Amino acid sequence: MTKWPKVALEQVLIQDKSYINTLEPRSYKKLSVKLYGKGVILDTPVNGADVRMTKHQLAKAGQVILSEIWGKKGAVGIVPAIGEGALCTSHFFLFDIDESKAIRGYIQWLLYGNYLESQLNVVAKGTTGYAAVRPSYFLAATIPLPSLHEQHAIVTQLDTVFKKMRQVETQMDEIEADADRLLAICFREAIKGAEWRPMAKVSPLVRREVTINHDEIYTEIGVRSFYKGIFHRRSLSGTDYSWQNLFRVNTGDIIFSNIMAWEQAIGLAGENENYCVGNHRMLTCETNTDEARPGFLWYYFTTDDGFSKILSASPGTAARNKTLKADSLMAIEVPVPKLAQQKAFERLQEKVVAIKAKHAETRKALKALLPSLLEKHFA
Repeated sequence: MTKWPKVALEQVLIQDKSYINTLEPRSYKKLSVKLYGKGVILDTPVNGADVRMTKHQLAKAGQVILSEIWGKKGAVGIVPAIGEGALCTSHFFLFDIDESKAIRGYIQWLLYGNYLESQLNVVAKGTTGYAAVRPSYFLAATIPLPSLHEQHAIVTQLDTVFKKMRQVETQMDEIEADADRLLAICFREAIKGAEWRPMAKVSPLVRREVTINHDEIYTEIGVRSFYKGIFHRRSLSGTDYSWQNLFRVNTGDIIFSNIMAWEQAIGLAGENENYCVGNHRMLTCETNTDEARPGFLWYYFTTDDGFSKILSASPGTAARNKTLKADSLMAIEVPVPKLAQQKAFERLQEKVVAIKAKHAETRKALKALLPSLLEKHFA
């Protein structure tokens, strides 16, 4: 890299200054430039009759687009093919690439690596919230510029890695989708002819009250929406909980956030949650394991039928008023097939969870791979 010269962007980019002042009364595509070099996507279309600004441009695919306001946070990218003809207001600037000096793919990878953010953040002018990046500041920023031959080699390598990453991610998505379908099929088979019993009988609400010790540290849990699981909110000393009622959580508890259960904030406590605490908003149910399995019951509440009962038990019209009532939750009837069937289903669940956990590690490694390659080339 040290042998590559640094050049100002003005040597490879030419600002497009073709503006239009009058828009037709029709729908125009619009672009959104994501922060930190993460690309350009289509935004909500706009009707020309509703636009109040008087200075506009129509983007061309392959142009560099810069956000005047958010360029300082890496909001700069390449207009994709679907962005051809998209309307850009005067808060965005467009630039053509001189491909006799820099190929489009090379510039695109530089931008994806967020190479320019540190430079643009320094030169942005204005108040904190409206520190603008003007075209002259942008064009004065410098980039490493190897020969066209080297640029092609870099782009080929990065494109190949990116394509393989996408293939791996697609394969993992397909495997997980197949696993989820298998779970759904097995669950439907398990509940055929099953007995249905109220939650109060098979997984009643428990309140394991905690006597707060000021010298003890308590880890409080919360439940993410959309079945995303339980998380550890915070760990505080007892003195910080002097005004709250806390309740102990055990492994295997099914936990419902009474104010967010309508948004699928329903979780299953694992070993990491054992002996954590929840506040009064957490409805904690302890399953009678002689009759039912917590994983099986939790899965029921992820089905359309189970979740519809949660919605019915959470009256209210506004989000903040849709509260899951404890007595209504206890009255919900759940399927209780033979215990052996439930245990078999839980074992399948555990295998699916293990697959997804392994995939999560792979995704994390893949996420770190591309930045490391970009760092290697453009640091």
